Amino acid sequence: MRIEALRNWLRGRAYGGYEKMLEEEVLERKLPGHVAIIMDGNRRYAKKIGISTKQGYQYGAGITEKVIDWCFGLGVKQLTIYAFSIENFCRTEEERAQLFELMRVEFEKIRQDERVHKHGVRVRAIGNISLLPESVRAEIREAELATEHYTRFKLYIALAYSGRMEIVDSVRVIGAKVNKGLLSVDDIDEETVSKHLYINELENDGSVQAAKTAVDLIIRTGGEMRLSNFVPWQALGNECAAYFCAPFWPMFRRIDFLRAIRTYQERAEEKRKSNIRRVLKLSRFLERKALPNNLSLEKKG
Repeated sequence: MRIEALRNWLRGRAYGGYEKMLEEEVLERKLPGHVAIIMDGNRRYAKKIGISTKQGYQYGAGITEKVIDWCFGLGVKQLTIYAFSIENFCRTEEERAQLFELMRVEFEKIRQDERVHKHGVRVRAIGNISLLPESVRAEIREAELATEHYTRFKLYIALAYSGRMEIVDSVRVIGAKVNKGLLSVDDIDEETVSKHLYINELENDGSVQAAKTAVDLIIRTGGEMRLSNFVPWQALGNECAAYFCAPFWPMFRRIDFLRAIRTYQERAEEKRKSNIRRVLKLSRFLERKALPNNLSLEKKG
């Protein structure tokens, strides 16, 4: 027993030291402004440890609260989480009821959470919210109303969400403006579509500074390597970094979050170096073209 206790103590010390080292590393470089997370694996986690699906989702909700705290601590300013997709409506009636009740409880907790008000968190739900039960919609409205004046941190919760439908809805809004003479067809470009996506549409009331639409880093837990129709315009158009990890969502650790941010930073650094190499290569090419044919760039002895 003493040997096992010593092993656990040493393991904890090593884990804590590695986490601290990772934190120092990521804080030395630019942080992602907008992180999006696909919280996958709640049901598989529940099955793995022999608990109910409902308990698995409750454990996952606890990790979501921790991730928000981690964002506060590090300085990430915007977080979008994939809580319930359009495809999730295909689940059993019992499981949907459990999820809807969990949503209701979580939005109520958000509204009452002192940390939300302390850190100035603006909470908004994105997606086809009309498909959700009225009890959930009521709590969403209360949470949004209680936080609508905050600007320091933005939390978007995707519910009844489909990335393709988000783009379709954007096009519909643009089309309606064209029909009303408020927008010219010739003025429509990528920026126009971006401005009419769910997040920017929510922010266009002028009460706060517009949200950052583009996603810098997308994280998926649970071992799957796909984006599942989540923020396709914002992620793919921005060439954001993607981090896929094996732990189920209820097992997601701060170390995993730090590793994901480090992946974003390493990609950004490599992109910067690549751009510098291309500029230097172009500069040498232009310099050669500008010189007479009988001269060399190098001095000959």
